[in-house]
Amino acid sequence: MKKSCFTSESVTRGHPDKVCDQIADRILDELLRQDPESHVACEVTCSTDQVHIFGEITSDAVLNYEEIARNVIAQIGYTEKERGFDAETCAVRVNLHEQSPDIARGVCKKGGKESLDHGAGDQGMMFGYACRQTDALMPFPIETAHALARRLEQVREMRLLPYLLPDGKTQVTVEYEGETPIRIAAVVVSAQHREDVDIEQLRGDVTTHVILPILPVSMVDQNTEIFINPTGRFVEGGPAADSGLTGRKLIVDTYGGYARHGGGAFSGKDASKVDRSGAYMARYMAKNIVAAGLADRCEVQLSYAIGLSDPMSVRIDTFNSAHADESAILARLSAHVDPRPAAIIRKFNLTAPQFSRVACYGHFGTNALELPWEQTDIARALQM
Repeated sequence: MKKSCFTSESVTRGHPDKVCDQIADRILDELLRQDPESHVACEVTCSTDQVHIFGEITSDAVLNYEEIARNVIAQIGYTEKERGFDAETCAVRVNLHEQSPDIARGVCKKGGKESLDHGAGDQGMMFGYACRQTDALMPFPIETAHALARRLEQVREMRLLPYLLPDGKTQVTVEYEGETPIRIAAVVVSAQHREDVDIEQLRGDVTTHVILPILPVSMVDQNTEIFINPTGRFVEGGPAADSGLTGRKLIVDTYGGYARHGGGAFSGKDASKVDRSGAYMARYMAKNIVAAGLADRCEVQLSYAIGLSDPMSVRIDTFNSAHADESAILARLSAHVDPRPAAIIRKFNLTAPQFSRVACYGHFGTNALELPWEQTDIARALQM
């Protein structure tokens, strides 16, 4: 079979874009906790010594947005002054207004709040994907990159490596034979650190405490390349070194580039926005098809129009890996899944506060295994 390489990346909670995603999703969760009917499109940006929260929110909830932002920043680990960004001294600016009545008109349809005919909050297309490369039915490169990034954060929080700071990135290149991952070709870890640590000590420590505990032994060989802080220095990091913005890590949030992406971000949006609910349903559909043994790989596309409840299209692609006719799979799936936005919200309980936990390290796969859209509860019913 043809051999090729594929690369995915992940980032830690301290990455500037992820700081913004976490603030936005914490705000969303707090709004939903007080008012499950909240309509939220919250954006966040951050830079040196400042955070800006803006967007559209319609809710009966009353929040202290500045306090939420500062709490998130502190929990991430930005608590040291004189580093250009910390929870206590950064400026927090809030510019929020209510949702456009034109958008609200499309979402709120006849039949009251219990109706399943509420329209989509916007047009767009969403993709979901699943494959047999990992137990979580996710591509191997993104799952491994997430595991490395999470471990990098853990060793900092546990103070195993007390010189580490919150920002960090990981990258994993995997060699494939056909569609089967056969070895890890290269790993890159970039870890923010204090000024006084020797680079060779850092590289040795990160190899020992971060990389080796995570990489499967069977996937590493003498030719696997490891790069740790390739420039030799990563002292300036986080929002003090690079601006952050919600929705800029779409590929990290999903499949690491292994599957297509419709372009819509998740964080800071309530589930009436199909960017979020549609993507969750597409993943659920693809995962259950693979879990049912109907295909080894599956990508599902959903598309919507603002104000309409039924999707414009539902498409599956099994990349010639199906063990049944694709049209028959789609027909069986349609009998067990309702892809209308209100039905998705009801099935996955998406008016409940549950989004902060997936604001970093992926909305799918191992990071979300207990969440409703990751369940394979219809797999048995789909079997032919």
